[in-house]
Amino acid sequence: MRNSAYVMVDVESDGPIPGDYSMIAVGAVVVEPDLSRTFRAYLRPISEKWDPEAIAVGGFTREQTMGEAPPYLNFAPPQRVMEEFAEWIRGIGVKRPIFIADNNGFDWSFVNWYFHHFTGSNPFGFSSQNLNSFYKGLTRDSFASFRHLRRTKHDHDPLNDAKGNAEALLHMAQEMGMRIPL
Repeated sequence: MRNSAYVMVDVESDGPIPGDYSMIAVGAVVVEPDLSRTFRAYLRPISEKWDPEAIAVGGFTREQTMGEAPPYLNFAPPQRVMEEFAEWIRGIGVKRPIFIADNNGFDWSFVNWYFHHFTGSNPFGFSSQNLNSFYKGLTRDSFASFRHLRRTKHDHDPLNDAKGNAEALLHMAQEMGMRIPL
């Protein structure tokens, strides 16, 4: 069993904070050259509160997330999704999965809250990493952005966005000399 692996995560939500608002989609990919180990799920809302602008970022309407309008994606109960996500993370086969995201403050807050609320613990532990901060440090430029390193289009499908961000991290490792577990 490897000691650690980065897991790139992306979240779509219907508002700015977990609990009061809902995580409606989550995507994740193990950061390794083939980017073949992936997870994607859509979650049924947990709250009566929702922001139409926030939910539209992911390309959804409230009616779709509630299963009342096409396309009829499987917006599953959050308890089930978080249990499946935890099982997927355990299946990676590392002692320490490392959560990383483009905007880890936002994505981490939802994932951490949902894991603790629905499963009692977070398989990622108590910390997360920020992809853009990695790039800023690597380039020694606090204004730099990694986004030009993505190959997969950033379209707010959480798995596509996670893959594009993982591609950027792999570029940093393979072409720019950043050391990460692969």
